[in-house]
Order: sequence, then C-alpha cells, then structure tokens
Amino acid sequence: MKVLSYNNNGHHGVGVMVGDKEFVDLSKAVPDMPMDLRKIIEIDPSLESVRAAIDGRPADMSIDDIEFDPVIREPHATWALALNYKLHIEETGLTTSPEYPQIFQRMPICQVGHNQALWAPNPKIAEAYDYEAELAVIIGKPGRHIRRENALQHVAGYSCYNEGSVREYQRQNRQFGLGKNFERSGSFGPWLVTPDEFGDPADHSVVFRLNGIERQNARISGMLFDCSRLIEYLSEGYTLQPGDVIVTGSPGALPLQPGEKPEDKLGPVFVEGQLHMRAGDFSEVEIDGIGILANPVVEDPTSIKQLPMKN
Repeated sequence: MKVLSYNNNGHHGVGVMVGDKEFVDLSKAVPDMPMDLRKIIEIDPSLESVRAAIDGRPADMSIDDIEFDPVIREPHATWALALNYKLHIEETGLTTSPEYPQIFQRMPICQVGHNQALWAPNPKIAEAYDYEAELAVIIGKPGRHIRRENALQHVAGYSCYNEGSVREYQRQNRQFGLGKNFERSGSFGPWLVTPDEFGDPADHSVVFRLNGIERQNARISGMLFDCSRLIEYLSEGYTLQPGDVIVTGSPGALPLQPGEKPEDKLGPVFVEGQLHMRAGDFSEVEIDGIGILANPVVEDPTSIKQLPMKN
C-alpha cells in the first residue's frame, strides 16, 4: 500500500494510491479520520484501518491535481545517519565507529515533498549544496529498548529522501548543524510504502540522478548499520514515536562522466565524483519498490538586503 500526504489549494490530506496516478482521498472515504498521516499512524501503527477503508473503493483524485507534502509533515523527530555506507566512508577518508552510528537531526522546515522545489543557497552564501540519496524509515509502533530481532515490527513504512547538505556550513559547524538544516534543502517522498509491499530493505537499491545522469547507485545491504540496528540503537535512549523518521545514510558517489572535472573542495572533505546541485538542476532519488522522488532546484528566493561574503 502506498500512502501519500498532499495539499490541494490549502487543504492538507492523506490518500492511498490505487493506480499510476489515481488515489483514494481518505477525507471522503473516512471523514472522521485525521487528515495527517502522523496522527493516523499514532492511532493505527499498522495502517490496517486505512487498508480496510479503501478496499474496493474507486479512485477519486489524481496526483496531477495536488501538490505533494513531505510524507510526514511534522514528525516528532527526524533522525539522520552520517557515514553509514562503506563506499562513502572510503571515499571521504573519514573514520567512524564500527559499533555506534553517527546520528544527527533534521527539522521539518528543511524538507519539501515530491515535485516541490528545493532551495539552493544564494552563491554569495554557499556553493557546495550536495545531494544525498537515502532510504527513509517511518516508525509505526512506539517503543523503547527495542530488540534488534523485533525492530522491523515497529516500522509503518519506507520512503525516499534527498538529504541535501550545504557543505561549507558543515565545515563551520562540525558536520551536524546548520549545514544539514538549510530551509527547503531536503525532500521526502513521494509516499510511504508499507512493509508488506516493500519487503526486506536489504533487497533494494538506492539511486540518485542529477539532470538525468546517474550519480549514486548502491545496494541498501551495503549499510554499515542496517534498519534494525538503527531502531535498536535509537530506542536505547529515546522512546521512538509514531511518525518518527530515520534517514539511513547516503552511499558513495559514482565516477565522473568522461570530460567532467571534479568540483572545488568547498566542504570538509573532497569527494571526486560528487557534484553540487545548483539552481536549474533536476534531482531524482529512486528506490525500487518505492518509486521516484523528483525535485527541481531553484535559488533560495528569500529577500536578503545584505548578503554576507562566503567564509
């Protein structure tokens, strides 16, 4: 089952895909159900009530007529992973603990939904705005001190995430501060896919394309810490809440295309195959079994009277 969050002329809702473009609007199928996916998951972590509500019901809306919201609009927490793919660790030359994942957080204001514009920083502020294609895990059943062998029972579903990062500000803030939370720098979508449909995350691949050219392609089984271990680890110190999101880390970059030159080192490390996203670009994260999260990139339109010079 694929469940999406949407905005239709200011009306936020939740729908279930029943075709390539058509979906059932839950506000019509179940008028008394909350029209916020996180709140639905809080009531029904397995989403079985949603499945029952749309059973046999024809589509009544099209994705062509709505704007996509982030899958979870206001999560209690979005936990993100650094250095969780072996190739990415090797290409950066950085070191990480083989026992404990490196975790940071992202705020809701820094993410947009499928087909919505990502904001590249004004070049006078920063130029190293980079893509990171990742699998997102959405928590269903809450829990603390979750055992690894039971961890996936706490998952409501999976989605795609572009964990856009501003490298100059990572250098300034030692990786996990403002550089990971620029406004509208990341995207989350297009929908949640339930575990029964997605299956074992390790059986899938994550791909990133910039302007149609493949820049990342890796098996999710290449993660240093798999989804079960991440859930186990986070729950050691925090009661995971319905709708919490775990963004599981980015794979390494593919080699440059013939004739392409590496970007200048502007962030904390140099990765030869990594190219920056800029206004006018088009980004795509694809995970088989989920679909494609696509976003145009535009320059941050906010009005700034005096832009500081780059540090």
